[in-house]
Amino acid sequence: MSHWMFTEEHEMFRKSVRAFMEKEVVPNIEKWEREGETPRSLYKRMGELGYLGIKFPEEYGGSGLDLIMEAVFTEELAKCGAGGVAAAIGSHTSIAMTNIWKYGSHEQKQKYLVPGIKGELIAALAITESSGGSDVSAIKTTAKRAGDYYILTGSKTFITNGVNADYVIVAARTREDPVHRNVSLFIVETNSEGYSVGKKLKKLGWRSSDTSEIFFDNVKVPSENIIGNENEGFLYVMENFQYERLTMALGCIGAAEKALELAIKYSKERIQFKQPLSEFQVIRHKLVDMAVDIEKARNITYRAIYLYNKGENCVTEATMAKVYATEMVNRVADQALQIHGGNGYMMEYPIQRIWRDARIQTIGGGTTQIMYEILTKRLGILS
Repeated sequence: MSHWMFTEEHEMFRKSVRAFMEKEVVPNIEKWEREGETPRSLYKRMGELGYLGIKFPEEYGGSGLDLIMEAVFTEELAKCGAGGVAAAIGSHTSIAMTNIWKYGSHEQKQKYLVPGIKGELIAALAITESSGGSDVSAIKTTAKRAGDYYILTGSKTFITNGVNADYVIVAARTREDPVHRNVSLFIVETNSEGYSVGKKLKKLGWRSSDTSEIFFDNVKVPSENIIGNENEGFLYVMENFQYERLTMALGCIGAAEKALELAIKYSKERIQFKQPLSEFQVIRHKLVDMAVDIEKARNITYRAIYLYNKGENCVTEATMAKVYATEMVNRVADQALQIHGGNGYMMEYPIQRIWRDARIQTIGGGTTQIMYEILTKRLGILS
């Protein structure tokens, strides 16, 4: 459905992205799922087309467009039906490189943002550790100053792009106290001595994105590779969480639209009791409920994107979008699979992939429960 937020230019861009996905991504999804990663060639191709630099300044090779344009790309990327590809590309652009764009120095942008926008280097963000995910205060990885370097020691887990990344934005403790003012962000090149990648993690969904553990054994990181100011990394992470969560919400809308599309198509083709499933009122009404659920998530998310693009504080709106859209895509995918019946449980049908991919959405980027706690405070329920 059209929306007032999008201009004719946005809609033209949507058509071109959708055509690209259908031609160059969709035919390869199953292959990339089996290989467990999104190939470097796709980053390079998307870089050539300008897809990786939509919001970034022209000075660094980007297009200098608004976040709404990138929102179009994010939604269409997810709608191709491969959550893993969307996760890999999104982690590179929206999550990792955004930290360099917002808080990094000119030299860091020249060295890391420019080739990232071209798709020549792959980026990752490393925050989560085995001791805690949403609890950033549980970070145990340390970075100790030693002359012109910081020495990193520790490990991270569940890192999207962790296997193939050329550089990783790492959150590490640079002092003990105070909590939330003791974490800094570093750009760590993955060819550094002492840096190693653990096993490639096997996941329920998002199989076309590589995910791994990474380890730091006294890794020397040049002091010029610290992003922004020392001990302000937690602040940077929290600020960027708004956009990360909006990106996830957009991805959920795209995936849910694909699930509904597949369910409608299947309901018209599948014959039961001598008539298509779509002839049964219970199925028709179920499909309508799914469409309404998607539209609710879409409008909550689009409002938050609109406010964020204007530079307004939208923590409440972004959190609501994340919690509603991520729960919504699980409901819609589950109903779509139910409509497919036994076939939906078979690996030959793409609905099973969307169903599997959807499950991580209420966990990643802050669990549903964490979102509710944030909203409890934002709404003044807790004094």
